[in-house]
Amino acid sequence: MKSHTHYLWFNTKQRQEIIDITDTVAEQVTKSGVAEGVALVSAMHITASVFVNDHESGLWSDILKWLEGTIAPWDPGRYRHNETGEDNAAAHLRSLTIGHEVIVPITAGKLDLGPWQRV
Repeated sequence: MKSHTHYLWFNTKQRQEIIDITDTVAEQVTKSGVAEGVALVSAMHITASVFVNDHESGLWSDILKWLEGTIAPWDPGRYRHNETGEDNAAAHLRSLTIGHEVIVPITAGKLDLGPWQRV
C-alpha cells in the first residue's frame, strides 16, 4: 500500500477561522502517486477541526455563528475546563462537534469530491 504524509501549518488571525485547504490536499494527492485509494485529512491540534462542505461565504458565516451561538458560546465562566487556568473549553467542544478528520476518496489520481465540496 502506497502512502504519503504532508503537514500543514496555519497562522490564524482570529480565534475562529475557516480555511479552505482543498487545493493543497489535491496537490499532495498528485505528489503521492496514489491512483486509487483515500486521503485522510486530520487536524493535529486538539481544538482544530476538518470538514467537507461548500466554500461559500454566507455558509461559512452561518457555520461560525452556529458554533458561537448554538454549540459552545465563548463564555469562559461557563465551563469547568476553564477552572484549570485555560480559557478554551468552547474551542474543545466546537472541535468535538465538527470532528478532527475526513476521509476523501481518490479516483484516477484525483480527489473525488462532489461539485461543491471542499475540504
